[in-house]
Amino acid sequence: MASTTHQTLRSRQIFALQHMLNLNTPVKSLAVAEPVWKVLVYDKVGQDIISPLLTVKELHNAGVTLHLSLHSNRDAITDAPALYFVVPNKENVTRICHDLHNNLYENYYFNFISPISRSLLEDLGKAALEANCIPQIAKVFDQYLHFISLEEDLFIVRNQDKQAISFYALNSPDSKDTEILTITDSIVECIFSVLVTAGVVPIIRSPRGNAAEAVAEALDKKIRENLRDTRSSMFTGDNIPVAQLSFQRPLLVILDRIFDLATPLHHTWTYQALVDDLLELELNRVVLKPEVSELESSTTAAAKSYDLPCSDKFWLQHRGSPFPSVADAVQLELEHYKQSEEEVKRLKDAMGASDVDNGGFSDGSDMLLTDNTARLTSAISSLPELLERKKNIDKHTNIATALLDEIKARKLDVFFEMEEKMITKSSLDKTVIEIIEDPAAGTAEDKVRMFIIYYLMSADMSESDYTHHTTALEAIGADLSPLNYLKRWKAYTKMAAAQKLVSGANSSSTMSSMLSRLSFGSKFVMEGVKNLMIGTRNLPITRIVDQLMEMKISKETEGYRYFDPKLLRATDSSGAKNRSPFKEAIVFIVGGGNYIEYQNLQDYSKRDTKNMKRIIYGTSQMMSPSDFLSQLSRLGHGTQ
Repeated sequence: MASTTHQTLRSRQIFALQHMLNLNTPVKSLAVAEPVWKVLVYDKVGQDIISPLLTVKELHNAGVTLHLSLHSNRDAITDAPALYFVVPNKENVTRICHDLHNNLYENYYFNFISPISRSLLEDLGKAALEANCIPQIAKVFDQYLHFISLEEDLFIVRNQDKQAISFYALNSPDSKDTEILTITDSIVECIFSVLVTAGVVPIIRSPRGNAAEAVAEALDKKIRENLRDTRSSMFTGDNIPVAQLSFQRPLLVILDRIFDLATPLHHTWTYQALVDDLLELELNRVVLKPEVSELESSTTAAAKSYDLPCSDKFWLQHRGSPFPSVADAVQLELEHYKQSEEEVKRLKDAMGASDVDNGGFSDGSDMLLTDNTARLTSAISSLPELLERKKNIDKHTNIATALLDEIKARKLDVFFEMEEKMITKSSLDKTVIEIIEDPAAGTAEDKVRMFIIYYLMSADMSESDYTHHTTALEAIGADLSPLNYLKRWKAYTKMAAAQKLVSGANSSSTMSSMLSRLSFGSKFVMEGVKNLMIGTRNLPITRIVDQLMEMKISKETEGYRYFDPKLLRATDSSGAKNRSPFKEAIVFIVGGGNYIEYQNLQDYSKRDTKNMKRIIYGTSQMMSPSDFLSQLSRLGHGTQ
């Protein structure tokens, strides 16, 4: 079996970065010798790749004394080597050439995030010749790391200029063919880097007639050409990582965002998706805006930011849990912390009570003192961990409190429950009009999101019914531009086929009891918020992935393209040649993804404990519902 040391995509990318930071020599040498001290120079893309993966301490352990932006004003450090980690574009190469002319560093190690073109490489060589520093250029590497790992099995294309590869950019009538081709190339470069890092050549499946098919075709061609070049293939010999996904080739499913427009707008109820929806979550960092009371009392009140790394055990365990369960878990963690704190105090008191008359100790008290001393020493040694636990509890308490404030202020539990019933075709407790006209229920944006889902779920909504609802939305000042686009899209696609893809979202059941359990100094007051539980039904993306992984015959996927880059000749085929089910898959959404889909896929992969699957989720960008609604609005303005 393959080694488990670097099993996840994230850990493989970390391994590749550590190898690069060790000047592209085996990382194991770091453990037995002092590292070579160096300066790390990166552009914004390189910074975005590194920041979710390596801390400043870990960079220092790898020998990085300074980490600087390529385009900042940097002083010369002529007695230290510099390691560059940048995208190979004209702007960056020009700045590197400027560094060579100014003789900034002792030696240069150029690591390009994606392959550098021949013309730019010639520019670099010419600059080195003119600066008379060719001997100082130690190494030039193409790293194939052009993707951002947000979690163990979650990646995005990029964070910089992400609007250029967004759903809007792909679907805007103003986008030129050359711009669409550029988007396709960017996505292909990202997925290719993921495959190189994982060391796998997958079977590729995609639907026909959209951007996903274009990406699949271009990726198949790129892999095929790379495999044909045996001297420089990234999938043979020493280029393959030590750890493999498994002996079986994985499935790569490439889908277009257009296949499901409802899920990205859905009000959710799980911790991670709520953070993304209600707060500002970017590159695993969440920002909490100052409360109104803080702004009124202080002119210097600032937003608070918290990192949510993969090392945060509470986050890993509860990010996919329903919000009320998270509130309970925070309370439980707080109780455990207080118990540990009380234990340290109790031992301290016991030490003070062990004294006997004349300053001596009896045999029994001597043994008690020895025992308590050992226990107190152990407790004191655990204090740093205890303080870290308290810091983590405070972080999640503050995040959960901010979420709860939003949920209660906007009655988001009501929206979640309403939308779940729409999607599962259950009877509604209230009409959509009643929610729209309720001034205490949510914002105008919340109501537009809810109505869009209602509209997408209604195959036979009459024009008068549509007008009745949109008039009510207009009355509260809602932006109807997204509906302009969706109405046109729905007319073109004959919603009957699309509705099959969006009708199987999560179900919910309402429990009558209200949560008011959190006390003990906690900030939470859950009264008035329903204890809604998340069902186990598959979202459209999960249903498609299940059918393709299990080789099921389905009308939804029967026309999907089939690509096998290892075949000598490319074939235009819909039929699957591989008849055994897949255990591993990479799922990529062209046009933007979301944490609801990511969590649903992870839940699906672990549902069958005897036949657990491995699914990596990737996308052009992680979109919050507000982001997606804004893009639909821009598209709607273009259809008027």
